[in-house]
Amino acid sequence: MTPVSDDDFNELLTGFERTIVHLETRDSYGTVVELPHMAKWAAGESDDLEWLQGWCVTLRETGGAGKSVRRARIVSEPLSDYQRWSYSIAHAMVDAGEDIRWVPRRLVSSVAIPGNDFYLFDDQLAVFLLYTGNGLNAGMLASRDAADVELCRNSFAAVWDLAIPHRDYQPV
Repeated sequence: MTPVSDDDFNELLTGFERTIVHLETRDSYGTVVELPHMAKWAAGESDDLEWLQGWCVTLRETGGAGKSVRRARIVSEPLSDYQRWSYSIAHAMVDAGEDIRWVPRRLVSSVAIPGNDFYLFDDQLAVFLLYTGNGLNAGMLASRDAADVELCRNSFAAVWDLAIPHRDYQPV
């Protein structure tokens, strides 16, 4: 596996040919970008989601080019505060073209899932996301190894089969 820089990752998010799938397995994250917005939400303040617009533009452009971006979120219920906040802002990404789905953790007990969240680009490149215990980003590792790619492809497909579309998911 090789380290992936933020710049390299951003290029992958815009330079893929057909598909990105993204599996999230944690109940909370602590990304530097998200924390101030989550704090506003927790305080009952409104958020215009301007900080998400770059990603939403990318989603609209990739969708317009016939590409797809799918995300499955495995979540414990009742949802953590982070996931409740994440649910509250997901509509912007869904409206821009990302297919986001939710999977109650109790449904995936017998699904083989990699030890880290991942993105799979065009069924050829797996990028594993590394986090600290409190959810801060600790780096990314890329793999083209056939076994890693197959594990990611199969686990995402199994989770996706159990997933509930964002518009239909009712947070618990």
